[in-house]
Amino acid sequence: MSEFTFDFESVQRITVGAVGPRGQRVFYVQARRSQRLISLLAEKEQIRALAEAIARLLDSLAEKNPRLSTDDDLLVTDMSLDEPLEPAFRVGQMGLGYDVERDLVVLLIQGASEEESDEPLTARVSASRAQMRALASHAAQVVAAGRPICGNCGRPIDPAGHFCPQRNGHGPGPGS
Repeated sequence: MSEFTFDFESVQRITVGAVGPRGQRVFYVQARRSQRLISLLAEKEQIRALAEAIARLLDSLAEKNPRLSTDDDLLVTDMSLDEPLEPAFRVGQMGLGYDVERDLVVLLIQGASEEESDEPLTARVSASRAQMRALASHAAQVVAAGRPICGNCGRPIDPAGHFCPQRNGHGPGPGS
């Protein structure tokens, strides 16, 4: 038995997605290996950070070993979430690694504990560099599809208006 609650080795599919209207979206990380599917709840900022971390890791790998093919020619046409969307747990922390021997990027995920005494659920998902490059690109698109960001305070602008603390209460904020 693995030390991970969920172990998805060399997945066929890994993606992220959001469900719901802007400002109320629920974000998911999802992986499939054969008939096994795992869906995890995540925060928008976790998805943003994951996309950036994957891009940095892959760029670093290519810089350290230019002969390592990038496999960027993988055509990924469908990055939508699979049904059913039944989350196994909520993401607390994520980390990335690279398995040199198998040429796989490894995503380690630890769940957010409901109580201090609870042992958090964990997942390990390994995928090719091309799959992870596609994930990073798609994740950036999913995050960007949300509400516009205020140029003054960096907070999302709601369709009904925006109170910007940087404006010190003087007039409506940008996008209002």
